Amino acid sequence: MSWLRRYFKHVIMTPITVRRYFNAAVLTQIEHAIGTGEQGHSGQVRFVVEAELSTYALWHDMTARQRAKTLFAKLGVWNTEHNNGVLLYVLLADRKVEIIADRAIDRAVGQPAWEAIVKQIDTHFTRDEFEAGSLAGIAQIHAQLRQHFPHNAEQGVRDNEQSDAPIVL
Repeated sequence: MSWLRRYFKHVIMTPITVRRYFNAAVLTQIEHAIGTGEQGHSGQVRFVVEAELSTYALWHDMTARQRAKTLFAKLGVWNTEHNNGVLLYVLLADRKVEIIADRAIDRAVGQPAWEAIVKQIDTHFTRDEFEAGSLAGIAQIHAQLRQHFPHNAEQGVRDNEQSDAPIVL
């Protein structure tokens, strides 16, 4: 895709458009899915949806993956006790989904499994099923975290190191 074409896709994408796909009810469902799912493991899941990149980011050819890594660091998703934070990032203008995982969970799961989750989300997003795709992706991330970092009842009350609320940028 040419730079100019990508630029215009980002210019026409607005926060209002994002709210059409990710309205308050959908965001509440996502927050609930994250909070409920985290009860079964010691990991932390964050969800960020961004309408478009800035002109500066586009001019410097920033990819969705690069932006996701920036947000992963900025939000401190890497800073969990067990190095098992996961960011699910959606760049709506490019219709790109990225999963960035901290060291421990990334080593345990591996890139092919993350790519399979992204592929399932993409399948839903292609059909404009943003709620279903997001919830399916979150469920699969939780399944990986339950498998590799199960919550131990002996650990007592689990600290919620990251907010469960999705972020809309």
